[in-house]
Amino acid sequence: MSLPNLITLGRLLCVPLAIWLVLLDHFDAAFWVFIAAGLSDAIDGFIAKHFDQRSQLGALLDPIADKALLVSMYVTLGVAKDLPLWLVILVVFRDLLIVGGFLLVSALGHPMRWEPLLVSKLNTALQIALVGVVLASVGLGLALDGLKPALVYAVATTTVVSGAGYLVRWTRALAGTGAAQ
Repeated sequence: MSLPNLITLGRLLCVPLAIWLVLLDHFDAAFWVFIAAGLSDAIDGFIAKHFDQRSQLGALLDPIADKALLVSMYVTLGVAKDLPLWLVILVVFRDLLIVGGFLLVSALGHPMRWEPLLVSKLNTALQIALVGVVLASVGLGLALDGLKPALVYAVATTTVVSGAGYLVRWTRALAGTGAAQ
C-alpha cells in the first residue's frame, strides 16, 4: 500500500463525514472537509507521478474516491434542498450511465480506453466549484449566491453534453469503427 493510495483511502473516508456534517447543518465544517479532500486528490496525484508511485490500485481507487465524494455531496445537498433535485438526478444519472455503459461495452468484448472526455473534465471541475460555492455560501456566509445559478446551469449543460459524448463513444465502439479504442 503506497502513500498515494493511503491518501486516496483517506479521501474516501471523508465521504461519510462530509455527508454527516451537511445533514447536521455544519456547512462550515463540511466546506473544510471538502477542501481537504480536494487537496488530498492533488497531493496523491503529485506524489504518484513525481515519485514513481503509480499503481493499478491507485488508478482504480482515485476516480472511485472522487466520484463517491461528488455524487454523495450532490445527493446530500439535494436532500438538504441546497441544490435543485433535477440537477442531482441529472448528475447521478450521468455517472450511472458512464459506469453502466463502460461495463456493457466491455462485457460485449469491445475494449475501450478509460480516458475521460475533455468536456467530462470540465464537468467535474464545474461540479466541484458548485459544491464549493454552496458550502461556502451557506457555511461561511460568503456572498456567492449570484454565482450559484450560473454554475447550476453550467453543470447541467456540461453533464448533458458529456453524457451524450460517452454515448457516441460507446456507439462507435459497438459499431467497430475503432474510434473508442
